[in-house]
Amino acid sequence: MKEEKLSKEKINLIEKELVTLTEQLEEMGASLKEIEDLKLELKGLKLFLGRVYPDFKSKFPEIMKKVFKNR
Repeated sequence: MKEEKLSKEKINLIEKELVTLTEQLEEMGASLKEIEDLKLELKGLKLFLGRVYPDFKSKFPEIMKKVFKNR
């Protein structure tokens, strides 16, 4: 009797953990989608700036080095 009750409690805990994990995965998936969208927008901005300001292409790597160096 006690074993059966303990087994049911364990199963209920596992089910709750699965629900929590599923919710976290969904949140992470949404965040990943948003990051991918931002990457595409940045790529578009880089292309635009490269066309409007031709010297941007040569200066951009230097700018990025400075940004990451100051982290």
